[in-house]
Amino acid sequence: MEEKKKTGGAGVSVLIVLVALLIGASVYLYLSLRDKGREIEEMTQLFELEKEEMENEYSGFAVQYDEMKVHLSNDSLIRQLDKEKQRTQQLLEELRQTKATNAAEITRLKKELATVRAVMRTYVIQIDSLDQVNKQLAKENTRVRQQYQEQTKVVEQLTVDKEKAEEKVALASQLDAAAITVSTRNKRGKEEKKVKNVTQFVVNFTIVKNITVQTGEKIVYLRLTKPDGEPLVKDAANTFKYENVNLEYSAKKYIEYTGEQQEVTMYWDVEEYLSAGTYNAYLFVDGVMIGEQSVTLN
Repeated sequence: MEEKKKTGGAGVSVLIVLVALLIGASVYLYLSLRDKGREIEEMTQLFELEKEEMENEYSGFAVQYDEMKVHLSNDSLIRQLDKEKQRTQQLLEELRQTKATNAAEITRLKKELATVRAVMRTYVIQIDSLDQVNKQLAKENTRVRQQYQEQTKVVEQLTVDKEKAEEKVALASQLDAAAITVSTRNKRGKEEKKVKNVTQFVVNFTIVKNITVQTGEKIVYLRLTKPDGEPLVKDAANTFKYENVNLEYSAKKYIEYTGEQQEVTMYWDVEEYLSAGTYNAYLFVDGVMIGEQSVTLN
């Protein structure tokens, strides 16, 4: 009996140990699973955060490609940037459709992001280099434009100087009349100031000596105008060219110019009614007005 009691007591002890071990194993398994669950949850949260950061970076690159095109004029480079932007947007869309728990796909897209980052860096360097070149070209263009403007000013000044010199030469080669007098006479040949008695205008002047003027036959045109500005003419067909306009003349005279001083007298006979006032006499040679004078009748 005592042996049976000992055997029974040993069995109970073994059973208790087994139960204890079972309980301990269960507790260990529970704790392990709980820790594993926490670890998985933490990993999932980490993947979600990493996925969100990757999405932000992809989106940032897409925007940056647009910003890089703003100041570019190189069509080829713009097309390349558009292509890279489309690729970036495609990868972004793939990332958005990928679950955070898909470690393999997240890893692939992470590698793709590194490639996109490297490509972006090359374009930044390239565009920065182009920007530097453009700034240098702009600086050079400004310098060339300034030189051109300075040279243009020099040419314009030379042109002005040339025109002034030509004008001086032209003036020097023109005839000039001096000591011009306009007198009026009556039918007895006496000087007359009463307009109703005037029968003739007499214009006396001196052709000044000028050795630069070409010698030879010259035509002197006399244009007399009434107080109202109308010319005194015998025939409306009597005209000469002056500054691209045909003017009527009152009288003309041929002279042989020798380059020396020469006295000239010209006449105009009154054959019409004259009114009181100031009459002007203008003298022209070779299309140039060489002098003028006036007389007042009462």
